[in-house]
Amino acid sequence: MKRLRCPKCDRYVVFDETQYAEGQTLVFVCSHCQKKFKIRLGSSHPSETKERDFGSVSVVENGFAYRQQLPLREGDNLIGRRNKGTEVDVPIETNDPSMDRRHCYIHVGEGKDGKLVYTLRDNNSTTGTFLMNELLGPKDRVRITSGAIITLGATALILHTAQEESD
Repeated sequence: MKRLRCPKCDRYVVFDETQYAEGQTLVFVCSHCQKKFKIRLGSSHPSETKERDFGSVSVVENGFAYRQQLPLREGDNLIGRRNKGTEVDVPIETNDPSMDRRHCYIHVGEGKDGKLVYTLRDNNSTTGTFLMNELLGPKDRVRITSGAIITLGATALILHTAQEESD
């Protein structure tokens, strides 16, 4: 089952994506606000060249959030609680009130050896950012590796580096 958010009221619309072919366009009507919207399954613009992988973070399922896998991009990745009107690069769908809307950054950059380097820093959040149960200071920038456990409020993330995923 796949969940989509209505672009008007932000409520979920659930459907079984296995019943449809890749590339097929589906039209939905939100049962709450009656907004009509459509999506296209699979890749809407297939590209000849594969985009470079910069890794991802997994959200550990808990009472506030369901399991999510969110991709990272090169440069700063602002991570926070998804909220309509708040711009973040990695929006986590959660009801966790202890996670800020703009909580922390994971920076992905290339090191001198050509491999990707991942660093974590807090974004002056109210509850702080924890790496492996250690609170980051206000100006700390910490290098992180694959499998690092990052805690934002009551929500835990696990880093998956691009090297790990390609090995």
